[in-house]
Amino acid sequence: MARDGDLPTIFNPKRVRAPSVIITSEEVENERGGGDGERINGPPTPLSPRAPLTPQASVCSAPPLTTQPSLQQAYSESAASSQDEERQLRDKKCPRSCCSKFAKKIYYGICVTVTLTSSWVTVTHCTKHMYLEEYEPSVQEITYSTDSSVIYSNISAKFQTHQQYNAPFFTAWFCTNWLILFYPLYLIVMLIHNKCKSANDIVFDAFSDFREKGFTFARFISRCGLFCLLWVVTIYMYIYSLKILLSTDVVALFATNVSCIYLLSWVILHEQFVGVRIVAAILCDTGIALLAYMDGITGSSTLGGVVLSACAAAGFAIFKVLFRKVMGEVNSGQRALFFSILGIVNASLLWPLCLALYLTGSELLPSHRMPWIYLLVTSIASLIFHLAFQFGNVITYNIFVSLSLITAVPVSAALDVVLYDVQFEGMKLSGIILIAVGFFLVMFPDNWPDYIMRLLRWSRRRQRGHDGSGRNRDAMDYRTGYIRSHLRSPSGRVR
Repeated sequence: MARDGDLPTIFNPKRVRAPSVIITSEEVENERGGGDGERINGPPTPLSPRAPLTPQASVCSAPPLTTQPSLQQAYSESAASSQDEERQLRDKKCPRSCCSKFAKKIYYGICVTVTLTSSWVTVTHCTKHMYLEEYEPSVQEITYSTDSSVIYSNISAKFQTHQQYNAPFFTAWFCTNWLILFYPLYLIVMLIHNKCKSANDIVFDAFSDFREKGFTFARFISRCGLFCLLWVVTIYMYIYSLKILLSTDVVALFATNVSCIYLLSWVILHEQFVGVRIVAAILCDTGIALLAYMDGITGSSTLGGVVLSACAAAGFAIFKVLFRKVMGEVNSGQRALFFSILGIVNASLLWPLCLALYLTGSELLPSHRMPWIYLLVTSIASLIFHLAFQFGNVITYNIFVSLSLITAVPVSAALDVVLYDVQFEGMKLSGIILIAVGFFLVMFPDNWPDYIMRLLRWSRRRQRGHDGSGRNRDAMDYRTGYIRSHLRSPSGRVR
């Protein structure tokens, strides 16, 4: 008759743990027929190890299995678990060491910030230099005449029409064409990183992801066309403002897009309301107003340049928020594909507008000596900036990407002082400082009061935690059970 402890083994096999060694029916018979006088249900001995029979062995008498594979598996599992424990222990001991994931992200973030700052300053100053440089006409273009006044008038006309570079829309169109390289560069990186997939598979995955979101081909191209128009208008206003203002003023005004992004995200994307960011937006607007009136109200084009720069910052914020609203959450492949198609739409649809502006005389290009070197440097630096700005958060924290917009201000100011002997003082300096303060306030996290409360509690604990003798002032007196307090006397009365 079976014991009470055997019933769960037969009727509830889930409670049984399968052993690594299975005793077959032959071994059971040998144990029963042994002459050592051992009981059937007695305790196991080293000479005759016994293990509980599994349901398979007790019912159908499975063939004997060797113990070597199970032992190897158990050894490998134990080794893997020990390695995981050692790795976790190492990460706990040195979470901020030079080789930890946190430290690597910090290093990558510094590199991304330096890359973004240098590329953005290069774009701004090269564009400004194209406006300031004089392009002398060639000798063959000078028309000779017997009348000296006619000669002078012809030469002055040539200088007025071809001496200066004045083509902001052409510059914006030319720089936007380089966005076509977004997806080819992404394909190269992915093929090097992941050798198991082909280029066709990567492209098919990107298009299939957009198809799963409900985008048809016509709808996707129409969205790209609208975003392309917004993009080109934003870049055009930024480049045109460089014709009026200094590079540092334009860079500082463009940095106010972070406050515009927060306000639009709060209204359109319904993000969390943070009061300090509203204060930051007010400070940024105050800085814009100071820069607008730094050269007076009448007889100056500064106000128009400031308005163009502020509109460029607002246009960039609208582009970023609408992209998130319309396209949703996208991966790196979808983002790269979108910007490449944006560049293709720009190159194929907007070139007639560039030609029309040139033929009507609205934009002037020095045809005898085009500044191709500065245009190429500006376009390549702009491509590097947008690549790092769009994909920098993949390898580091997003705050390092955003910091590049404000770190470009002192670098650009140093170049303005060295190259053009600019003096930053008065309303100009105050406006830049207010914009910088507003920028850093926008970068505050959502739960910034918690960090301040922790800092205050820590400082308060350090101040009143220990007295001169080294004992804790608020510690309990274990002899009397009295907790020292500044509000009550030892008798319990309120002081």
